[in-house]
Amino acid sequence: MISVRNLVKIYKSGTDTVRAVDGVSVEVGEQEFFVLLGLSGSGKTTLLRCVAGLERPDGGEISISNVLVSSAERNFFVAPEGRGIGMVFQSYAVWPHMTVFDNVAFPLINGANRGPHKLSRADIKKRVLNSLELVQLGGLADRPAPFLSGGQQQRVALARALAVEPKVLLMDEPLSNLDARLREEVRDEIKNLSKKFGIAVLYVTHDQVEAMALADRVAVMSKGKVLQCAPPRELYDRPSSREVCEFLGSTNVIDGVVGNGGQVDTDLGKLNCAVGDPSLGNVSVAIRPEELQMAAAPTGLENEFAADVLASTFLGELTVCDVKVNGKALRFKTTQSTAPAQQVYIRLPAEKLKLFAR
Repeated sequence: MISVRNLVKIYKSGTDTVRAVDGVSVEVGEQEFFVLLGLSGSGKTTLLRCVAGLERPDGGEISISNVLVSSAERNFFVAPEGRGIGMVFQSYAVWPHMTVFDNVAFPLINGANRGPHKLSRADIKKRVLNSLELVQLGGLADRPAPFLSGGQQQRVALARALAVEPKVLLMDEPLSNLDARLREEVRDEIKNLSKKFGIAVLYVTHDQVEAMALADRVAVMSKGKVLQCAPPRELYDRPSSREVCEFLGSTNVIDGVVGNGGQVDTDLGKLNCAVGDPSLGNVSVAIRPEELQMAAAPTGLENEFAADVLASTFLGELTVCDVKVNGKALRFKTTQSTAPAQQVYIRLPAEKLKLFAR
């Protein structure tokens, strides 16, 4: 549905040159919810804007529904209104001097629907009201935009994007201005609507939880490049690098050196690992907080160490504990109750350890 091949976008300011997107290739399938995930400055929004036609790439090609819309090499570029897309911006882009109805109808009246195939007023009204019903704003068509809450404004922006019946839906951090509870509610609506309409979605966020909850696949970006692209579970369980591992959820990282027999010498002590290639040399050993195991007394199993509980934070279903093992701080999550100054035994299961070359 969306094909991006070797895309390059360069910004210049005086003598400075920034490759905001640096040779990125991604494929988004039909009805797929594809998330671009990364910190500010990673290139994710620039990539989205190139797909939307709001930025002109300096290299590579973009196709939507097997139709070429941008090629730097051929000097070919289709304007945004000719790409058959819907877009939801981070800032909502809701016009305050218009009603809800007029905001949603705006692209139908002023967009690509002009000419011989222009929609009638009756068709526009039907599309607008249907879109408002889908986002639970059916009774607010005549309300002035300034009288809407933040969540309602975001729904107006979503209804406007859906009203044009797009081939693909592009979303640039659409939930970042909402409070936590409303963010979760609107997030679920977006996922349900995308499945109901069966459209491809390209979605930008810096929020790992949001990406995990929404995506069929996630592309983790940094410095204009895609570090890894995979389904959320695969990214979480089998990250390709320390950077991806640390970005997707909290993790404990211990530096060490791989020795004979697959053991890794670390500040904690010797760790047995399921995969310990001596040729790796200097490595970082990573393990998620929920993968650590805790016991009140030693069990005699491998990779077990005495630990002092420094702090314990109750979070309802889980308790997050900070512990110190041989002078090294670790964090683990448990359903058991613990208290500061309590001594416990922490085990790092060999099969859960991830090794990354340093």
